[in-house]
Amino acid sequence: MPPSSAPATTAAPLAGAMLGATTGGQTPRHGLSFREFVALAAALMALNALATDIMLPALGEIARDFLVGDPNERQKVVIVYLLGFGAAQLICGPLSDRFGRRSVLLCGIALYAAAALLAIFATTYEQFLFCRLLQGVGCAAPRVVAVSMVRDCYSGAKMGRIMSLVMMVFMTVPILAPSAGQAVLLFGPWRAIFLLLAFGGFALLAWSGLRLGETLPGEERHPFSLRGMFAAFAHVLTNRTSLGYTLAFTCIIGALFAFIASAQQIFAEAFGLGELFPLVFAMTGLALAVSSFFSASVVERIGLKPLSHMALTFYAVVCVLQVIVAMAFGPNLFTFTGLLLLGIFAFGMIGPNFNAIAMEPQGHVAGTASALIGFITTCGGAALGFLVSSQYDGTVVPLTVGFAVFAVAALIIVAITERGQMFKA
Repeated sequence: MPPSSAPATTAAPLAGAMLGATTGGQTPRHGLSFREFVALAAALMALNALATDIMLPALGEIARDFLVGDPNERQKVVIVYLLGFGAAQLICGPLSDRFGRRSVLLCGIALYAAAALLAIFATTYEQFLFCRLLQGVGCAAPRVVAVSMVRDCYSGAKMGRIMSLVMMVFMTVPILAPSAGQAVLLFGPWRAIFLLLAFGGFALLAWSGLRLGETLPGEERHPFSLRGMFAAFAHVLTNRTSLGYTLAFTCIIGALFAFIASAQQIFAEAFGLGELFPLVFAMTGLALAVSSFFSASVVERIGLKPLSHMALTFYAVVCVLQVIVAMAFGPNLFTFTGLLLLGIFAFGMIGPNFNAIAMEPQGHVAGTASALIGFITTCGGAALGFLVSSQYDGTVVPLTVGFAVFAVAALIIVAITERGQMFKA
């Protein structure tokens, strides 16, 4: 069902919320100023980036502490978290459509913080990975609810702008997180990182609980049932636009997860940067933040699809060029990092816009749709990322080949979805 055919009970409050957010009319459903809403949505999504990136400098120490011999085994610290994060979204979405956004959000943040505390007391690698899994499960709710709240209150290019602003704000976390993790390691063990994660979780729990209003009124909620949940899933999977852009985004995010999982090995070990690794990693986060700001500035003029299609094409060209350079000239820190930054810059115009395009036809089941899209992109991306990162052989060739394959696959999927009519609003 296209957005224009959504029930009147949904359309009227949605229009009022958009009016209140942009013209000073009716107060938006979330009850916050525009800036605070963007900041809170960004912070909710940033929990995921924080839990993933802050411990990258500590992976070697964690492996030594738990006597993990295989260097590639340490990647499970990232991958297991992502699998829990992705899978739990299937439940969080329908629950938020039934019981509202706030209750699901607050329960998820509480689990995230509690799992971080439990990880401090893990005595085996298996126990630690289980805590990481629980932490991912808890963080699924903030991700689903953040996207759903944006969709509850905004649509179209306005939604794309909000998502780009959210991406820009929360990408300051990956810029700072590895450096923060490295700073913690200078003064304490790796377990202190999880104490910091728990503190951040409880702080966000207080912010959300005290300030955030419910964006899904009772009359717009859906009774929770397996039949209804699978019907909503079917609506997403049978919608050409939602399915196509979800699969394309899965390929792109698979490349990102492959980089995150192997970044510490590549920069700290292959290129010998050691403790300087967080500084180089921060450059990639800065490129993504700048790109997201640029996307937010121009998306309403250019359009979601033209902007993201141009960015995807550019990304594919850069990824193919990266493979050619890696194979022809061998590993080189400057050429690899330079091309990587160009690719990350393109990613900033792909990710939030692809997500907005996929969500656009799903306004009446935003929570469940966000959950399924998040599940597919996160679990699929984690699987694709691990497939590539596990092939690490001391060079950047496996990673660059993975980048190129995923980028070209995404370009083909989008072309098929649009029936060859790309770059059009």
